[in-house]
Amino acid sequence: MSIIPVTVKHQGKKYDIELDPTSTGEVFKFQLYSLTGVEPERQKILVKGGQLKDDTELSKLGAKPGQTFMMLGTPAPASGNDLDRPKEKIKFMEDMTEAEQAQQEGATPAGLQNLGNTCYLNSTLQTLRSVPELQQELLKYTPAPPTTGISLGNLGLGASSSALDLTSSLRDLYKQMSETQEGFPPLLFLSALRNRYPQFAQRSKTGHGYAQQDAEEAWSQIISQLRQNLKVKDAATGSSSEQKDISFVDKYMAGRFASTLECDDQSARDMGEEAVRSEDPFLKLDCHISGTTNHLRDGILAALEEKIEKRSAVLDRDVMYTKKSRIARLPKYLTVHFVRFFWKREAQKKAKIMRKVTFPHELDVVEFCTDELRSTLIPVRDKVREIRKEVEDVERTRKRQKRIHDKEEADKAAGITDSASEPKKDSKASTSGGDAEMTDVSYKTDAEIEAEKAASILAAKKELHALINPDLAEDDGANKSGLYELRGVVTHQGASADSGHYTSYVKKQAILDPKTGERGEEDGKWWWFNDDKVSEVDSDKIDTLSGGGESHSALILLYRAISLPSVDGVDE
Repeated sequence: MSIIPVTVKHQGKKYDIELDPTSTGEVFKFQLYSLTGVEPERQKILVKGGQLKDDTELSKLGAKPGQTFMMLGTPAPASGNDLDRPKEKIKFMEDMTEAEQAQQEGATPAGLQNLGNTCYLNSTLQTLRSVPELQQELLKYTPAPPTTGISLGNLGLGASSSALDLTSSLRDLYKQMSETQEGFPPLLFLSALRNRYPQFAQRSKTGHGYAQQDAEEAWSQIISQLRQNLKVKDAATGSSSEQKDISFVDKYMAGRFASTLECDDQSARDMGEEAVRSEDPFLKLDCHISGTTNHLRDGILAALEEKIEKRSAVLDRDVMYTKKSRIARLPKYLTVHFVRFFWKREAQKKAKIMRKVTFPHELDVVEFCTDELRSTLIPVRDKVREIRKEVEDVERTRKRQKRIHDKEEADKAAGITDSASEPKKDSKASTSGGDAEMTDVSYKTDAEIEAEKAASILAAKKELHALINPDLAEDDGANKSGLYELRGVVTHQGASADSGHYTSYVKKQAILDPKTGERGEEDGKWWWFNDDKVSEVDSDKIDTLSGGGESHSALILLYRAISLPSVDGVDE
C-alpha cells in the first residue's frame, strides 16, 4: 500500500505526517512523538469508534489523503535533569550472589528435597512458611539455655541442644531457604523432628527406608512446639514496657470455643443435672466428612456438634451427652483440617474418604460463632462488602463515562454528528410551558472522578473502623470481620495415609514497593510446591483440589483474615 498524507491536530497546531497503512498504531504514535514531544503512552489519538490502540493495523482505519485526526495529551513533566545519576548503584542479576537473587521480589521460592517419604513434611513446612509474622518472629527467637547447664555438644555426644530444638531448627531452615532458589535438603530439621517425636522415625514395613507419615500429624506437632517455645509481646496488655509475653500460636493461630455439654437422657435433666458450659482453645477447625457432606460448611457444622459417652453422676451410669460448640474468638490465621483418614479395622490401616468436598477462596465463618461475637462481626463484615461494591460501581461508572466521552470526541473529529444529541441553537425560544433550558452535557475529568471516588471510599472506611468493637480492635492477632481468604493448601494424592504423595499450594504475595513499603495488587497466581519442584499455577487449579478420587485433594487449608482497608488507604 502507498503512503497516505494526513494531518494531526494537537493543541491548536497542525502536523502533516505520512501514514503507512502497513504499520501499526504504535509506530504512528512514535512518529507523533518526534513532532510533538508527547510520549506514546500519554497520547490519545481519536479515530472513528474510539481511541487508536498500539496493536491496531493502520490499514483498518480507512484513512484518506488529507484526512484530519485529533490527538490529546501532554508531555510528561520535566525532571529538571534527565541525566541524574542513580541514587543507588545498579546491580545486574548476573552480578548478584545466589542469596541476593533469591531475595529479589518475584523470585521463585526454594523447594525442599524429598529425603525418603518426607513429602508430608515438605508440604507442611512450605505452607507454614507463607505466614510472614511467623518468619519475622522466628528470626528473633533464641532458645532457652538447658536447665541442667550441660550441653550434649560440649560432651561430644553429637548435635548441640540448639540443633535439637525444633523451633531453632525451623528458624535456621527458613533462613537457609530464603537464600537459595534450589531444592534444599531439610536434614537438620528432620533430625530434630524425629528426635522430638520418634513416631516420624518409623521404618517402612518393607524394610526399606522410612515410612510415609500423615501431614496433619506433622502440622499439629510443629504447631505444638511453636506454641510452647515461640513467645511474642501482647499489645493488648498495655504499653510497650508493660506488655506481657504470649505464645505466638495463641496470638495468631489459636481460636477459642464456647461449649455446652448436656445429657441426652431426659431423666438426668429431670433429676436436676444441668448443662456444663466451658471455654477451650482450638488450633484448627475440623471438617467431618459423611455421605451428605458436599461443602466445607457442612463438615464444619457437623464437627461443632459431637456425641460423647460418659458417666452421669445423677444416674450413676454411662449415658450419651451432646457437646455443642461455637467460636468465641477467631484467630488471624485459621487452619481447617479435612478429616479424610480413618482407621479401617479389616485392612489394619488408615483409609481415605474420597468424597468430593468443595471449599471457597473466601470463607465466611460468622455463622459458626457465638451470638456475642457474631453481633460484633456482622456490622464490620457487611460494611466491608458495601465498600467493595461501591469501589466496583464507581470504577464501572468511570469506565463507561470515559468510553462514551472518547467515542463522541472521535466522532466529532471524524465529522460525524448526531442531531439528536446536538444542543438547540435557541433553546429558550423553543421551550414552552415552563420547560427547563437545555444545556450542553459536560463530562467530568478523570481527576474529578478520582476525587469523588476517593472521598466516597474514605468516608466508608471511617465508618468501617468506627464499627469495630474496641476490645476486638486491641487484639491485633484476631479476625475482626469474620471473613477469611485462602492462602495455603496441603494436598494428598492416593488412597491411604500410609502411602501416596503430599504437595502444597501457597498463594503468591504482591510485589513490595521498596519506596513506599506497600504491596501492590496480587495477580491471583499460586506457587505449587512438589518437593524440590516449584511451579506457578492459576487460581483455577485450586478449585480442582476438592477430592472425588485418588487425585490430589485438600487435606489442610490455611486461611488468613482479610485485610481491612485503613483510612490512609493501606490495607491492614
